Amino acid sequence: MAKDLDHEFFLGFIRLHILHHASKEEVYGMEFREELARHGYEISFGTLYPMFHRLEKAGFIVSRTAPAGGKVRRYYRATKMGLAALAEAKARARELVDELFE
Repeated sequence: MAKDLDHEFFLGFIRLHILHHASKEEVYGMEFREELARHGYEISFGTLYPMFHRLEKAGFIVSRTAPAGGKVRRYYRATKMGLAALAEAKARARELVDELFE
């Protein structure tokens, strides 16, 4: 698959991955980038942070800042709207996966 197409294709998966983890616990950029790498997604901070910001602006996640090791870290957590969107996305993903593997 062409690199640009591959990148665009998987961005939706990454957004869902963010919502999934943010529904379970607070997440932050560096830690989440490492989580994505464990799943084979190599993503730059220049792509990841705008995703967090768009999800927050849309109301799916909320952030807070806290000191961490002499720096200020931004933590993200799913909102009620984010949890509802994740539940719907999971149902649609299940339906799609079932169809893909018939």
